[in-house]
Amino acid sequence: MQTNFSPAQLKNPATAEAEKILRACVHCGFCNATCPTFVLLGDELDSPRGRIYLIKDMLEQDRPADALTVKHIDRCLSCLACMTACPSGVNYMHLVDGARSHIEKTFRRPLADRLFRAFLGAVLPYPNRFRVAVAAAPLARPFNSLYPRFGRTGRRLAAMLRLAPGRTQPAYLRAGVISPAGPPIARVALLSGCVQQVLRPDINGAAIRLLTRFGIEVVLAKGEGCCGALMHHLGKEAGALVQARQNVDVWSREIEGHGLHAIVITASGCGTMIKDYGFLLRNDPAYAAKAARISELAKDVTEFLDTLDLPEPAKPSGLTVAYHSACSMQHGQKIDALPRQLLMQAGFQVRDIPEGHLCCGSAGTYNILEPEIALRLRDRKIANIVQTSPDLVATGNIGCIAQIASGTSIPVRHTIELLDFAHGEPTPDGLASLAG
Repeated sequence: MQTNFSPAQLKNPATAEAEKILRACVHCGFCNATCPTFVLLGDELDSPRGRIYLIKDMLEQDRPADALTVKHIDRCLSCLACMTACPSGVNYMHLVDGARSHIEKTFRRPLADRLFRAFLGAVLPYPNRFRVAVAAAPLARPFNSLYPRFGRTGRRLAAMLRLAPGRTQPAYLRAGVISPAGPPIARVALLSGCVQQVLRPDINGAAIRLLTRFGIEVVLAKGEGCCGALMHHLGKEAGALVQARQNVDVWSREIEGHGLHAIVITASGCGTMIKDYGFLLRNDPAYAAKAARISELAKDVTEFLDTLDLPEPAKPSGLTVAYHSACSMQHGQKIDALPRQLLMQAGFQVRDIPEGHLCCGSAGTYNILEPEIALRLRDRKIANIVQTSPDLVATGNIGCIAQIASGTSIPVRHTIELLDFAHGEPTPDGLASLAG
Protein backbone atom coordinates (compact mmCIF):
# COMPACT_ATOMS: atom_id res chain seq x y z
CA MET A 1 0.00 0.00 0.00
CA GLN A 2 1.34 3.40 -0.97
CA THR A 3 1.48 5.92 1.86
CA ASN A 4 2.01 9.67 1.92
CA PHE A 5 3.28 10.61 5.35
CA SER A 6 5.56 13.61 5.66
CA PRO A 7 9.04 13.34 7.20
CA ALA A 8 7.79 15.39 10.13
CA GLN A 9 4.92 12.96 10.73
CA LEU A 10 7.26 9.98 10.64
CA LYS A 11 9.29 11.41 13.50
CA ASN A 12 6.41 10.32 15.73
CA PRO A 13 7.13 6.65 16.68
CA ALA A 14 3.42 5.75 16.63
CA THR A 15 2.97 7.20 13.15
CA ALA A 16 6.14 5.50 11.90
CA GLU A 17 4.85 2.15 13.19
CA ALA A 18 1.46 2.70 11.55
CA GLU A 19 3.14 3.58 8.26
CA LYS A 20 5.17 0.37 8.33
CA ILE A 21 2.03 -1.69 8.97
CA LEU A 22 0.03 0.09 6.25
CA ARG A 23 2.75 -0.48 3.65
CA ALA A 24 2.58 -4.23 4.27
CA CYS A 25 -1.05 -4.40 3.10
CA VAL A 26 -1.51 -5.55 -0.53
CA HIS A 27 -5.32 -5.01 -0.71
CA CYS A 28 -5.91 -8.73 -1.34
CA GLY A 29 -9.10 -8.95 0.75
CA PHE A 30 -8.39 -12.39 2.21
CA CYS A 31 -9.12 -10.82 5.60
CA ASN A 32 -12.69 -9.92 4.64
CA ALA A 33 -13.88 -13.53 4.52
CA THR A 34 -12.78 -14.13 8.11
CA CYS A 35 -14.02 -10.84 9.60
CA PRO A 36 -17.14 -11.37 11.76
CA THR A 37 -18.57 -7.90 11.18
CA PHE A 38 -18.10 -8.10 7.41
CA VAL A 39 -19.68 -11.57 7.37
CA LEU A 40 -22.71 -10.22 9.27
CA LEU A 41 -23.07 -6.74 7.78
CA GLY A 42 -21.50 -7.00 4.32
CA ASP A 43 -20.15 -3.43 4.49
CA GLU A 44 -16.61 -2.95 3.18
CA LEU A 45 -16.01 -0.34 5.88
CA ASP A 46 -16.79 -3.05 8.46
CA SER A 47 -13.98 -5.21 7.09
CA PRO A 48 -10.29 -5.02 8.02
CA ARG A 49 -9.41 -3.69 4.57
CA GLY A 50 -12.05 -0.98 4.82
CA ARG A 51 -10.94 0.02 8.29
CA ILE A 52 -7.34 0.15 7.13
CA TYR A 53 -8.32 2.70 4.48
CA LEU A 54 -10.18 4.78 7.09
CA ILE A 55 -7.20 4.69 9.46
CA LYS A 56 -4.75 5.49 6.67
CA ASP A 57 -6.75 8.55 5.60
CA MET A 58 -7.14 9.77 9.18
CA LEU A 59 -3.46 9.44 10.02
CA GLU A 60 -2.08 10.73 6.71
CA GLN A 61 -4.25 13.83 6.91
CA ASP A 62 -3.22 14.20 10.55
CA ARG A 63 -6.80 15.10 11.38
CA PRO A 64 -9.15 14.38 14.26
CA ALA A 65 -11.26 11.26 13.90
CA ASP A 66 -14.67 11.82 12.33
CA ALA A 67 -17.97 10.11 13.17
CA LEU A 68 -17.78 7.70 10.21
CA THR A 69 -14.34 6.44 11.18
CA VAL A 70 -15.32 6.12 14.83
CA LYS A 71 -18.45 4.14 13.94
CA HIS A 72 -16.57 1.49 11.98
CA ILE A 73 -13.56 1.27 14.29
CA ASP A 74 -15.93 0.88 17.25
CA ARG A 75 -17.58 -2.03 15.44
CA CYS A 76 -14.24 -3.86 15.17
CA LEU A 77 -14.04 -6.72 17.68
CA SER A 78 -10.23 -6.86 17.58
CA CYS A 79 -10.71 -10.61 17.18
CA LEU A 80 -7.59 -10.65 14.95
CA ALA A 81 -8.97 -13.33 12.61
CA CYS A 82 -7.74 -11.04 9.83
CA MET A 83 -4.16 -11.45 11.04
CA THR A 84 -4.42 -15.24 10.84
CA ALA A 85 -5.78 -14.98 7.29
CA CYS A 86 -3.38 -12.26 6.06
CA PRO A 87 -0.65 -13.60 3.72
CA SER A 88 1.35 -10.36 4.04
CA GLY A 89 1.77 -10.28 7.81
CA VAL A 90 -0.13 -7.02 8.37
CA ASN A 91 -0.15 -6.34 12.12
CA TYR A 92 -3.74 -5.14 12.27
CA MET A 93 -3.77 -5.41 16.08
CA HIS A 94 -1.20 -2.65 16.54
CA LEU A 95 -2.78 -0.54 13.79
CA VAL A 96 -6.31 -0.60 15.21
CA ASP A 97 -5.05 -0.12 18.78
CA GLY A 98 -3.24 2.99 17.62
CA ALA A 99 -6.38 4.20 15.85
CA ARG A 100 -8.42 3.76 19.02
CA SER A 101 -5.89 5.83 20.94
CA HIS A 102 -6.07 8.54 18.26
CA ILE A 103 -9.87 8.51 18.44
CA GLU A 104 -9.80 8.84 22.22
CA LYS A 105 -7.52 11.88 21.95
CA THR A 106 -9.21 13.68 19.07
CA PHE A 107 -12.92 12.75 18.95
CA ARG A 108 -15.50 14.06 21.39
CA ARG A 109 -18.13 11.39 21.87
CA PRO A 110 -21.68 12.20 23.01
CA LEU A 111 -21.91 12.77 26.75
CA ALA A 112 -23.79 9.53 27.49
CA ASP A 113 -21.18 7.53 25.54
CA ARG A 114 -18.31 9.23 27.40
CA LEU A 115 -19.91 8.57 30.78
CA PHE A 116 -20.65 4.93 30.01
CA ARG A 117 -17.12 4.25 28.80
CA ALA A 118 -15.71 6.06 31.82
CA PHE A 119 -17.84 3.82 34.05
CA LEU A 120 -16.50 0.67 32.40
CA GLY A 121 -12.91 1.90 32.71
CA ALA A 122 -13.40 2.86 36.36
CA VAL A 123 -15.10 -0.39 37.45
CA LEU A 124 -14.17 -3.47 35.41
CA PRO A 125 -10.37 -3.42 35.94
CA TYR A 126 -10.76 -3.13 39.73
CA PRO A 127 -12.03 -6.33 41.41
CA ASN A 128 -13.40 -4.70 44.56
CA ARG A 129 -15.38 -2.13 42.60
CA PHE A 130 -16.55 -4.73 40.11
CA ARG A 131 -17.65 -7.05 42.91
CA VAL A 132 -19.87 -4.30 44.33
CA ALA A 133 -21.36 -3.68 40.88
CA VAL A 134 -22.09 -7.39 40.37
CA ALA A 135 -23.67 -7.61 43.82
CA ALA A 136 -25.96 -4.69 42.93
CA ALA A 137 -26.96 -6.11 39.53
CA PRO A 138 -29.92 -8.22 40.85
CA LEU A 139 -31.55 -5.01 42.09
CA ALA A 140 -31.56 -3.54 38.58
CA ARG A 141 -32.25 -6.73 36.58
CA PRO A 142 -36.07 -6.80 37.10
CA PHE A 143 -36.32 -3.63 35.02
CA ASN A 144 -34.18 -4.92 32.16
CA SER A 145 -37.00 -4.83 29.63
CA LEU A 146 -37.39 -1.08 30.20
CA TYR A 147 -33.81 0.04 29.66
CA PRO A 148 -33.77 -0.30 25.82
CA ARG A 149 -36.41 2.44 25.68
CA PHE A 150 -33.69 4.89 26.70
CA GLY A 151 -31.72 4.51 23.50
CA ARG A 152 -28.19 3.22 23.00
CA THR A 153 -27.12 3.69 26.61
CA GLY A 154 -30.18 1.79 27.81
CA ARG A 155 -29.45 -1.10 25.45
CA ARG A 156 -25.88 -1.21 26.72
CA LEU A 157 -27.05 -1.27 30.31
CA ALA A 158 -29.46 -4.11 29.52
CA ALA A 159 -26.63 -6.05 27.87
CA MET A 160 -24.38 -5.55 30.89
CA LEU A 161 -27.08 -6.86 33.24
CA ARG A 162 -27.74 -9.89 31.01
CA LEU A 163 -24.08 -10.85 31.37
CA ALA A 164 -23.90 -10.31 35.13
CA PRO A 165 -24.08 -13.56 37.16
CA GLY A 166 -26.98 -14.21 39.52
CA ARG A 167 -24.67 -14.22 42.52
CA THR A 168 -21.12 -13.27 43.38
CA GLN A 169 -18.49 -15.83 44.35
CA PRO A 170 -16.26 -15.39 47.39
CA ALA A 171 -12.83 -13.88 46.81
CA TYR A 172 -10.78 -16.70 48.29
CA LEU A 173 -7.45 -16.15 46.52
CA ARG A 174 -4.97 -13.94 48.34
CA ALA A 175 -1.45 -12.83 47.53
CA GLY A 176 1.09 -15.38 48.66
CA VAL A 177 2.93 -18.55 47.70
CA ILE A 178 1.27 -21.96 47.28
CA SER A 179 3.81 -24.77 47.45
CA PRO A 180 3.46 -28.35 46.19
CA ALA A 181 3.62 -31.33 48.54
CA GLY A 182 7.19 -32.15 47.57
CA PRO A 183 10.20 -30.17 46.37
CA PRO A 184 9.08 -27.79 43.58
CA ILE A 185 10.32 -28.44 40.07
CA ALA A 186 9.48 -24.90 38.91
CA ARG A 187 8.19 -21.59 40.25
CA VAL A 188 5.58 -19.55 38.39
CA ALA A 189 3.53 -16.40 38.95
CA LEU A 190 -0.18 -16.83 38.25
CA LEU A 191 -2.10 -13.78 37.04
CA SER A 192 -5.07 -13.19 39.35
CA GLY A 193 -6.81 -10.95 36.85
CA CYS A 194 -9.69 -8.56 37.43
CA VAL A 195 -13.00 -9.62 35.83
CA GLN A 196 -12.24 -13.34 36.14
CA GLN A 197 -11.30 -12.89 39.79
CA VAL A 198 -14.86 -11.73 40.45
CA LEU A 199 -16.92 -13.82 38.02
CA ARG A 200 -15.06 -17.14 38.25
CA PRO A 201 -12.31 -17.27 40.90
CA ASP A 202 -12.62 -21.06 40.80
CA ILE A 203 -10.80 -21.07 37.45
CA ASN A 204 -7.55 -19.98 39.07
CA GLY A 205 -8.36 -22.29 41.97
CA ALA A 206 -8.35 -25.20 39.50
CA ALA A 207 -5.10 -23.96 37.96
CA ILE A 208 -3.41 -23.79 41.37
CA ARG A 209 -4.55 -27.31 42.32
CA LEU A 210 -3.36 -28.75 39.03
CA LEU A 211 -0.01 -26.97 38.99
CA THR A 212 0.86 -27.82 42.60
CA ARG A 213 -0.20 -31.44 41.99
CA PHE A 214 2.48 -31.57 39.29
CA GLY A 215 5.16 -30.04 41.53
CA ILE A 216 4.92 -26.35 40.61
CA GLU A 217 5.23 -23.59 43.18
CA VAL A 218 2.63 -20.89 42.44
CA VAL A 219 3.06 -17.23 43.36
CA LEU A 220 0.15 -14.81 43.60
CA ALA A 221 2.20 -11.64 43.52
CA LYS A 222 1.27 -8.81 45.85
CA GLY A 223 0.49 -5.54 44.06
CA GLU A 224 -0.40 -7.09 40.72
CA GLY A 225 -3.42 -5.55 38.97
CA CYS A 226 -5.39 -5.59 35.73
CA CYS A 227 -3.26 -6.44 32.70
CA GLY A 228 -4.44 -3.24 30.98
CA ALA A 229 -6.36 -4.88 28.12
CA LEU A 230 -9.72 -3.38 29.04
CA MET A 231 -8.38 0.17 29.14
CA HIS A 232 -6.30 -0.45 26.00
CA HIS A 233 -9.30 -1.55 23.94
CA LEU A 234 -11.24 1.48 25.14
CA GLY A 235 -8.50 3.61 23.59
CA LYS A 236 -7.22 4.78 26.99
CA GLU A 237 -3.58 4.11 26.19
CA ALA A 238 -2.05 6.09 29.05
CA GLY A 239 -4.13 4.26 31.67
CA ALA A 240 -3.35 0.89 30.11
CA LEU A 241 0.39 1.59 30.19
CA VAL A 242 0.21 2.60 33.86
CA GLN A 243 -1.32 -0.81 34.61
CA ALA A 244 1.26 -2.57 32.44
CA ARG A 245 4.16 -0.83 34.22
CA GLN A 246 2.71 -1.76 37.60
CA ASN A 247 2.64 -5.44 36.66
CA VAL A 248 6.12 -5.29 35.11
CA ASP A 249 7.44 -3.89 38.40
CA VAL A 250 5.67 -6.53 40.50
CA TRP A 251 6.81 -9.50 38.42
CA SER A 252 10.32 -8.09 38.00
CA ARG A 253 10.68 -8.07 41.78
CA GLU A 254 9.71 -11.74 41.86
CA ILE A 255 12.19 -12.55 39.10
CA GLU A 256 14.99 -10.74 40.89
CA GLY A 257 14.01 -12.24 44.25
CA HIS A 258 13.32 -15.99 44.09
CA GLY A 259 13.06 -16.22 40.31
CA LEU A 260 10.25 -17.25 37.96
CA HIS A 261 10.16 -19.89 35.26
CA ALA A 262 6.98 -18.43 33.75
CA ILE A 263 4.09 -16.04 34.24
CA VAL A 264 1.04 -18.25 33.80
CA ILE A 265 -2.25 -16.79 32.57
CA THR A 266 -5.67 -18.46 32.52
CA ALA A 267 -7.51 -15.71 30.57
CA SER A 268 -6.35 -15.67 26.97
CA GLY A 269 -7.34 -12.02 26.47
CA CYS A 270 -4.93 -11.09 29.26
CA GLY A 271 -2.29 -13.36 27.79
CA THR A 272 -2.41 -11.58 24.45
CA MET A 273 -1.98 -8.24 26.22
CA ILE A 274 0.89 -9.30 28.48
CA LYS A 275 2.74 -10.93 25.61
CA ASP A 276 2.58 -7.51 23.93
CA TYR A 277 4.07 -5.56 26.88
CA GLY A 278 7.45 -5.58 25.17
CA PHE A 279 6.01 -3.79 22.14
CA LEU A 280 3.80 -1.40 24.11
CA LEU A 281 6.68 -0.21 26.30
CA ARG A 282 9.40 -0.40 23.65
CA ASN A 283 9.93 3.38 23.68
CA ASP A 284 10.14 3.67 27.46
CA PRO A 285 13.84 3.54 28.42
CA ALA A 286 13.03 2.62 32.01
CA TYR A 287 10.76 -0.27 31.07
CA ALA A 288 11.61 -1.53 27.57
CA ALA A 289 14.00 -4.30 28.65
CA LYS A 290 11.96 -5.33 31.69
CA ALA A 291 8.73 -5.43 29.68
CA ALA A 292 10.35 -7.55 26.96
CA ARG A 293 11.48 -10.03 29.62
CA ILE A 294 7.95 -10.23 31.06
CA SER A 295 6.49 -10.85 27.60
CA GLU A 296 8.97 -13.69 27.03
CA LEU A 297 7.96 -15.33 30.32
CA ALA A 298 4.20 -14.99 29.72
CA LYS A 299 2.53 -18.33 28.99
CA ASP A 300 -1.05 -19.43 28.63
CA VAL A 301 -1.69 -22.14 31.21
CA THR A 302 -2.00 -24.76 28.45
CA GLU A 303 1.38 -23.69 27.04
CA PHE A 304 3.00 -24.19 30.42
CA LEU A 305 1.29 -27.54 31.00
CA ASP A 306 2.68 -28.70 27.67
CA THR A 307 6.21 -28.29 29.08
CA LEU A 308 5.44 -30.81 31.85
CA ASP A 309 5.41 -34.58 31.71
CA LEU A 310 1.73 -35.05 32.51
CA PRO A 311 0.61 -38.43 33.89
CA GLU A 312 -2.35 -40.41 32.63
CA PRO A 313 -5.69 -38.93 33.79
CA ALA A 314 -6.94 -40.26 37.13
CA LYS A 315 -10.58 -40.37 36.01
CA PRO A 316 -11.11 -40.05 32.24
CA SER A 317 -14.78 -39.21 31.79
CA GLY A 318 -15.35 -39.70 28.08
CA LEU A 319 -17.53 -36.58 28.04
CA THR A 320 -18.01 -34.94 24.65
CA VAL A 321 -16.54 -31.45 24.67
CA ALA A 322 -17.06 -28.77 22.04
CA TYR A 323 -13.86 -26.75 22.19
CA HIS A 324 -14.31 -23.03 21.50
CA SER A 325 -10.95 -21.54 20.59
CA ALA A 326 -11.09 -17.96 21.89
CA CYS A 327 -10.00 -15.34 19.36
CA SER A 328 -7.30 -14.07 21.70
CA MET A 329 -6.02 -17.65 21.90
CA GLN A 330 -6.09 -18.81 18.28
CA HIS A 331 -5.50 -15.46 16.54
CA GLY A 332 -3.80 -13.37 19.23
CA GLN A 333 -1.44 -16.00 20.66
CA LYS A 334 -1.52 -18.55 17.81
CA ILE A 335 -2.46 -21.35 20.21
CA ASP A 336 -5.14 -23.52 18.65
CA ALA A 337 -4.44 -27.26 18.58
CA LEU A 338 -2.71 -27.52 21.97
CA PRO A 339 -5.76 -27.15 24.28
CA ARG A 340 -7.61 -29.75 22.20
CA GLN A 341 -4.69 -32.14 22.51
CA LEU A 342 -4.53 -31.72 26.29
CA LEU A 343 -8.28 -32.35 26.61
CA MET A 344 -8.05 -35.48 24.47
CA GLN A 345 -5.08 -36.76 26.47
CA ALA A 346 -7.19 -36.22 29.60
CA GLY A 347 -9.90 -38.55 28.27
CA PHE A 348 -12.41 -36.13 26.73
CA GLN A 349 -14.00 -36.57 23.31
CA VAL A 350 -13.22 -33.23 21.66
CA ARG A 351 -15.25 -31.89 18.75
CA ASP A 352 -14.42 -28.86 16.61
CA ILE A 353 -17.09 -26.19 16.26
CA PRO A 354 -18.08 -25.17 12.71
CA GLU A 355 -16.93 -21.64 11.83
CA GLY A 356 -14.50 -21.91 14.71
CA HIS A 357 -12.53 -18.92 13.43
CA LEU A 358 -15.47 -16.54 14.00
CA CYS A 359 -15.74 -14.59 17.25
CA CYS A 360 -18.47 -15.34 19.80
CA GLY A 361 -19.07 -11.60 20.25
CA SER A 362 -17.47 -11.19 23.66
CA ALA A 363 -14.28 -9.28 22.78
CA GLY A 364 -13.58 -7.53 26.08
CA THR A 365 -16.29 -4.88 26.51
CA TYR A 366 -17.65 -5.31 22.98
CA ASN A 367 -20.69 -7.33 24.09
CA ILE A 368 -21.66 -4.36 26.27
CA LEU A 369 -20.77 -1.50 23.89
CA GLU A 370 -22.08 -3.14 20.69
CA PRO A 371 -24.79 -5.47 22.05
CA GLU A 372 -26.78 -5.96 18.83
CA ILE A 373 -23.83 -7.30 16.80
CA ALA A 374 -22.54 -9.24 19.81
CA LEU A 375 -25.88 -11.02 20.27
CA ARG A 376 -25.99 -12.04 16.62
CA LEU A 377 -22.47 -13.45 16.87
CA ARG A 378 -23.30 -15.23 20.14
CA ASP A 379 -26.37 -16.89 18.69
CA ARG A 380 -24.47 -17.90 15.57
CA LYS A 381 -21.74 -19.42 17.75
CA ILE A 382 -24.25 -21.32 19.90
CA ALA A 383 -26.04 -22.68 16.80
CA ASN A 384 -22.71 -24.03 15.58
CA ILE A 385 -21.95 -25.50 19.01
CA VAL A 386 -25.32 -27.30 19.07
CA GLN A 387 -24.43 -29.01 15.77
CA THR A 388 -21.67 -30.93 17.58
CA SER A 389 -24.09 -32.38 20.20
CA PRO A 390 -21.70 -31.79 23.10
CA ASP A 391 -22.09 -32.54 26.79
CA LEU A 392 -20.33 -29.27 27.54
CA VAL A 393 -18.26 -26.46 26.03
CA ALA A 394 -14.64 -25.74 26.93
CA THR A 395 -12.75 -22.52 26.29
CA GLY A 396 -9.79 -20.59 27.67
CA ASN A 397 -11.17 -17.08 28.19
CA ILE A 398 -13.53 -15.69 30.82
CA GLY A 399 -15.20 -13.32 28.35
CA CYS A 400 -16.15 -16.19 26.06
CA ILE A 401 -17.43 -18.22 29.02
CA ALA A 402 -19.76 -15.41 30.11
CA GLN A 403 -20.87 -14.61 26.56
CA ILE A 404 -21.71 -18.17 25.46
CA ALA A 405 -23.24 -19.17 28.80
CA SER A 406 -25.62 -16.20 28.61
CA GLY A 407 -27.43 -17.85 25.68
CA THR A 408 -27.42 -21.60 26.31
CA SER A 409 -28.06 -24.18 29.01
CA ILE A 410 -25.08 -26.26 27.84
CA PRO A 411 -22.41 -26.00 30.58
CA VAL A 412 -19.48 -23.80 29.60
CA ARG A 413 -16.24 -24.40 31.51
CA HIS A 414 -12.63 -23.34 31.34
CA THR A 415 -10.20 -25.87 29.85
CA ILE A 416 -8.17 -25.89 33.06
CA GLU A 417 -11.22 -26.89 35.14
CA LEU A 418 -11.73 -29.97 32.98
CA LEU A 419 -8.05 -30.92 33.14
CA ASP A 420 -8.10 -30.43 36.92
CA PHE A 421 -11.16 -32.70 37.16
CA ALA A 422 -9.62 -35.38 34.91
CA HIS A 423 -6.53 -35.51 37.12
CA GLY A 424 -8.48 -36.31 40.27
CA GLU A 425 -9.86 -33.05 41.63
CA PRO A 426 -13.50 -32.16 42.41
CA THR A 427 -16.17 -32.12 39.74
CA PRO A 428 -16.72 -28.55 38.47
CA ASP A 429 -20.02 -26.93 39.42
CA GLY A 430 -22.89 -28.02 37.19
CA LEU A 431 -21.15 -31.12 35.82
CA ALA A 432 -21.97 -33.64 38.54
CA SER A 433 -24.80 -35.30 36.60
CA LEU A 434 -22.71 -35.46 33.42
CA ALA A 435 -19.66 -36.83 35.22
CA GLY A 436 -21.82 -39.41 36.93
